[in-house]
Amino acid sequence: MAQFIRALQRKFGISAPRMAVRTHVPWYWRWLGIIALGALVAAVGWATYDFGMEFAGFRQSEATRALARLNDEIRQRDTEIAGMRSKVAAAERQLQIERATYGDLAKQVKALTEENAALKEDLAFFQSLMPAGGREGAITINRFRVQQEALPGEYHYRLLLVQTGQRVKEFRGNLEFILNLEHNDRQFVLTLPPEHDKRAKEYQLNFKFFQRIEGTFKVAPGAVVKSMQVRVFENGANTPKLTQTANVS
Repeated sequence: MAQFIRALQRKFGISAPRMAVRTHVPWYWRWLGIIALGALVAAVGWATYDFGMEFAGFRQSEATRALARLNDEIRQRDTEIAGMRSKVAAAERQLQIERATYGDLAKQVKALTEENAALKEDLAFFQSLMPAGGREGAITINRFRVQQEALPGEYHYRLLLVQTGQRVKEFRGNLEFILNLEHNDRQFVLTLPPEHDKRAKEYQLNFKFFQRIEGTFKVAPGAVVKSMQVRVFENGANTPKLTQTANVS
């Protein structure tokens, strides 16, 4: 009996365990609350992500448009660069053509100037001959000159053959040049044209009143032409009709 009383005191007395009274909530309300809370968390997370993307400028649609715009600009710049390169290439070709044309014109002007000067000299010479006259059919060598050119071993010569008189015959013959050379302190003699080329066209003569002769020749490097003698032969003759020597200027 005493034990029963102590058991009742432990259960319902001051030392009895505490009890909690809670309101009963149906299970479907609990799940609805959990779902609502999850939706709220997801909405807050998405809003935070979307705001961050927009703030940083990395929104996918905007990034796609920006990339497309940059690609269009790059293609446009590539097209402009290609056009500029084409224009530059065309300008360079035009400049080369103009330079070549200018060079050709300069050469032509120089050649025409030299030819004009030579014609003036010939005219002055013939004008000086006309009053004085001369022996009928006489041939003279005039303005025989030999000059060294810019290239080593290259020389240029020119002369004018004149036959005076009014009823002269056509003169036919050939020229021969004798070169006095110096090389390594030794003296040499060279004949132009060579023996095997006696009938070279540039050494043939065929004129009635006058013939101008002009040409170039080369000697061995290091050789120096001191003087040059021209000999005029008439066809069928073994001895020259006349000779003249000119020093190199």
